[in-house]
Amino acid sequence: MSNKEIEASMRKSVEAAKRNFNTIRTGRANPTLLDRITVDYYGAETPLKSLATLSTPDSQTISIQPFDLSTLTLIEKSIATSDLGFTPNNDGKIIRINVPPLTEDRRKEFCKIASKYAEEGKVSLRNIRREAIEKVKKLEKAGELSEDQSRDQQENIQKLTDKFIVEIDNHLNDKEADILKV
Repeated sequence: MSNKEIEASMRKSVEAAKRNFNTIRTGRANPTLLDRITVDYYGAETPLKSLATLSTPDSQTISIQPFDLSTLTLIEKSIATSDLGFTPNNDGKIIRINVPPLTEDRRKEFCKIASKYAEEGKVSLRNIRREAIEKVKKLEKAGELSEDQSRDQQENIQKLTDKFIVEIDNHLNDKEADILKV
């Protein structure tokens, strides 16, 4: 596994953590809050954004306009049963979700969720690091790398890991600041 491959894998872990951060509410309505919602559409779990147009007409409302009106009640049910705590309003053509302002307790709860997502991202980075170091050690044992080359490779892998962990921490700090901003 080359350094470029390791870096690409770690970059994907950081991107996944960022996507998870985007699903956490801040004080404003944002269609990405609904990214994790899936709808049971003809027996298949289908992402909401594949079934409808999501928009924010104002800072406190998310509007969902299904491509097929027969999915309206399915979408409404999926949102109502999700862990987001939203109550969808169905007018027969469009579903509207009012995003209430966050209370202090909810903000702290969302910060904890953000921390959990950050930790998941860091665990993913550490797993990539562990696998890469194991491969380096196997190459050293097989005689394909000298002890010095092996140590250098392991140090480079650790530096990459540290760099990406700092990046996740920075994204976490930004998200927490965004959540706590009133």
